[in-house]
Amino acid sequence: MLESIQSPADLRHLSAAELDELAREIRAFLVEKISQTGGHLSPNLGVVELTLALHRVFESPRDAVVWDTGHQAYVHKLVTGRKHGFDSLRQEGGLSGYPNRSESPHDLIENSHASTSLSYALGIAEARLRKGVPGDVVAVIGDGALTGGMAYEALNQISHLKPPNLVIILNDNGRSYAPTVGGVAEHLAQLRLDPRYERVKNEIDQRLKDLRPAHEAARRIKESLKQLLQPATMFDTLGIKYSGPVDGHDRKAIEDLLRRARRHRGPVVVHVATEKGHGYGPAVEEEIDRMHGVSAFDPLTGHPRRTELTWSDVFGEAVFASAQRHPDLVAITAAMASSTGLLNFAREFPDRFFDVGICEQHAVTFAAGLAMSGLRPVVAIYSTFLQRAFDQLIMDVALHRLPVVFVLDRAGVTGPDGSSHHGVFDLAYLRLVPNLKICAPADATELCALLETALSLDGPVAIRFPRGTVPETPDLPVEPLPVGRWEEVRRGEDAALLAVGRMVEVASAAADRLEAEGISCGVINARWVKPMDGRLLSDWAVRYRVLVTAEDNVAGGFGSAVLEALAPAGLAGKVRPVALPDAFLPHGKPSTILAEHGLDAEGLASAVRQAVGSRVQPA
Repeated sequence: MLESIQSPADLRHLSAAELDELAREIRAFLVEKISQTGGHLSPNLGVVELTLALHRVFESPRDAVVWDTGHQAYVHKLVTGRKHGFDSLRQEGGLSGYPNRSESPHDLIENSHASTSLSYALGIAEARLRKGVPGDVVAVIGDGALTGGMAYEALNQISHLKPPNLVIILNDNGRSYAPTVGGVAEHLAQLRLDPRYERVKNEIDQRLKDLRPAHEAARRIKESLKQLLQPATMFDTLGIKYSGPVDGHDRKAIEDLLRRARRHRGPVVVHVATEKGHGYGPAVEEEIDRMHGVSAFDPLTGHPRRTELTWSDVFGEAVFASAQRHPDLVAITAAMASSTGLLNFAREFPDRFFDVGICEQHAVTFAAGLAMSGLRPVVAIYSTFLQRAFDQLIMDVALHRLPVVFVLDRAGVTGPDGSSHHGVFDLAYLRLVPNLKICAPADATELCALLETALSLDGPVAIRFPRGTVPETPDLPVEPLPVGRWEEVRRGEDAALLAVGRMVEVASAAADRLEAEGISCGVINARWVKPMDGRLLSDWAVRYRVLVTAEDNVAGGFGSAVLEALAPAGLAGKVRPVALPDAFLPHGKPSTILAEHGLDAEGLASAVRQAVGSRVQPA
C-alpha cells in the first residue's frame, strides 16, 4: 500500500480496509527506518491515523498545513511522496527530520522550535482572507507545545480576529518530550479521560436547538442550562469553537470531526487524544520519554545499539553531586529532564526540581525570582532554546546580577537535527550581556569544575558544552577553577591556537601536524570567553607572532572578543579568527560540517600556515 502513495490525493481513493493496512505498513516502515538512522520515533507512531485523516479531509498544499515543532511530520512526509528519502533521514544531504521548504510544497515552515504554529497559521489565514486566496489553514499543535506562551498570545488574537478559515488540531498525548505538566495539561486531561464528553455535548446541542428564546430571559435560561450541563472549555471562553476529544487512532471518527470543523465558518479546535508510540510495544512501555528521540536501536527490543557516556550524563552526575553539598540548589528544565541529564536529580530531589513545560521565557524569569529569594537555580537548557529567552536573560537576570547558572547543552554544531537545533549563536549573543560570565569546558572534568565555580559566584554564569560522548566521568567532587583563567596547554614559538571548548582537542591535533612541519604552535585553552585572561594582552599577544582563534560558533563570538581586546593596543593584526559562517547550517555529521568550515585539525593547521607565511607544505 505504502509504495503506491505518491501524494495525499492517493489517500482519498482507498477503502477503510486499505487505510487500516496502510497505517500498519507506515508504523512498520517507521520502526525499520528510524532504527537505522535514529530520529523521532514515538511522536510519529502516535499520529498515523491523524495524518491520514487530515490529508483525506484537507487538500494540501491548497489547504495550508502547519506542523508545530515538526518532529511528528514523518508520516506527512511519507504521504507527500518522500518514502524513498527515508534511507538518508537526518543524514548529510538527505531527508530532513523536520518539515523543510526545499523538500516539498507541502512543507510550509521548517523552524522546529515549539509553540509557533498558531501564530504562523493565523498570519497565513489572515493574509489569505485579505488576498482572496481560497483554502483552509490547519495548525497541528501538541499539548506540550500548547504550554508555551506564544501559543496563548496567538489564541488571544485568534479570539479577536475569528478567521473563518482556521482549524486547530490539538494532538493531545499527555506528553511533550516527557509527560506534559501544568494546569493546561490537567484541564485537557479532564476532557481526554471522559469519553462521554463529545457524545453528551452533541446530545445537549441538539436539545438546546429546541429552545426558541422569545426574549432575554429565555436566552439567559438557555445559556445557564448549557453551562450547567456542558461546562465551557478554555477555548470556549475565548470564543473559539471546541470539538472533541476524539480517539486519535479512530481514523473515521477523526475524519468526521474534521469535516464538521471545516464546515464551521470560524476558528475551531479539534481535540484529538493520541498515544505516543502507538503500535510499537517498546515505545509504549518506555517510562521516560517513550522513545521520543532515538539513536539507532534494535527494532525487536527498542534498546539502543550503543550506550555511551555523554556530556549531558556528566552534567547530570555533577549537578546531583553539587545538590548534595548545596542545599539551596534547585534545577529547572523546559520539558526536557531526560535529555538534559536531570532525571536522577528529579527522582532524588523532587521538591527541588521544576519542569516548567515548553516555556523558556518563563523558566528564566522564574529562576530570577528563585534567586532573588536566596535559592541557587541551575537552568538546564539547549543552547538553541535559550535564544527564546534572550530578553529575560538580559532584563530579569543580568540586570539584577542574580546568581542563576545557565547550563547550555548541545552548544555548537549538533548534527542531524539541522539548522534550528545547531547551537552556534550563543557565544555571540551572550557575550554582549553585561554582568554575565561565559565559559566552555574542554572536557568532562572541566565541566564539573566550572559548575562548582559557577555555584560559588554571586552573579549569572553560562556554561556551554557540545552534544556528544566523553571517555569517562571524573571523580567527584572536583575543585572549582579560577574565573577568567586560561590554560596554556602547549607552549610554542611561532603561533598560538586559542581554542574554546571542544576545539581545544582539535587545536592540539593541529599543533601536532604543524610540529612535524617545523612550525612551533602553542595551544591555549580559553575556557573563559568572558571575562578573558589578562595574559592575552600582557603575554601571549606579545610573545606569539600570530594568534589563531578557534570556536564552533558564528563570527561575533570568541574571535571577535579577542580582536576587541587587542585592538586598543594595536595588536589586532596578529589575530586570525576561525569560526562558522554567517549562515544557517544544514543537518549532517558535526565532524563533516566543522571540517567544511576549517574547524578540523587540518583546517586549523592550514589557518596557522597561512598566518605565519610558512612555505613548508604538509606531507
